Amino acid sequence: MSSARFLRGLQPVQAPLWDALAGSQPLVRHQFLAAMENSGCLRPEYGWSPYHLLLEEGEQLLAAAPCYIKGNSHGEFVFDWSWAQAYADAGLDYYPKLVVAVPYSPVSGPRLLAPTAALKSSLLDALEQACARSNLSSVHVNFVQEADREALRERGWIERCQVQFHYTRALERNFDEYLARFSSKKRKNIRQERAHVAASGFRFVTLEGAQISDDDLALAHRFYLHTFDEKCNHAALTLAFFSAIRTHLLLIQAQLDGQTVAGAICFRDQTTLYGRYWGTLAGLEDRANLAGLHFETCYYQGIEYVLAAGLSRFEPGAQGEHKQARGFDPTLTYSAHYIKDRRFREPIAQFCRRECEQTRAYAETLAQHSPFKQIA
Repeated sequence: MSSARFLRGLQPVQAPLWDALAGSQPLVRHQFLAAMENSGCLRPEYGWSPYHLLLEEGEQLLAAAPCYIKGNSHGEFVFDWSWAQAYADAGLDYYPKLVVAVPYSPVSGPRLLAPTAALKSSLLDALEQACARSNLSSVHVNFVQEADREALRERGWIERCQVQFHYTRALERNFDEYLARFSSKKRKNIRQERAHVAASGFRFVTLEGAQISDDDLALAHRFYLHTFDEKCNHAALTLAFFSAIRTHLLLIQAQLDGQTVAGAICFRDQTTLYGRYWGTLAGLEDRANLAGLHFETCYYQGIEYVLAAGLSRFEPGAQGEHKQARGFDPTLTYSAHYIKDRRFREPIAQFCRRECEQTRAYAETLAQHSPFKQIA
């Protein structure tokens, strides 16, 4: 007979048991999630408190889900601030809520870590029961993969969708073959962008895993902090966190006159490169020769790496229509939501249905403006 329990952190869970359920994507593996907890990235004052769900039978771990009690909606990339405002207008509390997600990461992946549909259903039972017996307003499963999406639809959870822009490799073996897929005008634009950056004196170095020194990592983190400071946002990820997950990191460094002046931080697994953070030295953003540097560092260098490493996919982060002109196709991502209060459940469901219709229409419109050559 299986039983469910919630943990305030991953430390009691043996990494091999968790990872056997999580699969190969690094963002849901024990090392990644535990590093966030152990390095100061997740704190109640940031709105993130670990509350992981385990489904066990004796000492056997049958299924699990990475869960967090949230005191706000920061760092989720599935925006429900208007829902929280509706609760407040009614004199009710939307927070705390329960989120099944990878903190600060708009990357789709496994969320209901279970080998069978029956065990996924048992996880959803436990999540709904936890919501019912507590002061939680709702449960949210963010950036779900198709297998989890099916289980959530069958349960009747409310579905939302968003658009991201992903590069999916076709048959191209190098960047020239990648460019050959574009219409002549788009191909010319990309060549001009790259030529401008090269003429400005920028050179690029790609480092991964053990190639990344402590100094390289510290500088990349400095870029990350500068970007968040510019936007007046809180930079939650610590240098200790990046150090703990170094084996899954890819750094793309932009160098000028022998000095690393900008860079991108990416994660990778066996099939996919995940672009996450970008930054520069303070003051560089005011230089004229910065034009195109972001595109080169965050997109073109990443595509060259994907082609050289034999990966099949590049996900450069959330949002950004400008990515389409550089070969990233509009791609739908999904989340699912359980609303405890019946007075809010149907209005939110209606909102999400309309939103999904509009989002799908938007994605279809974008697809009609593909930069790639049309094949008759």
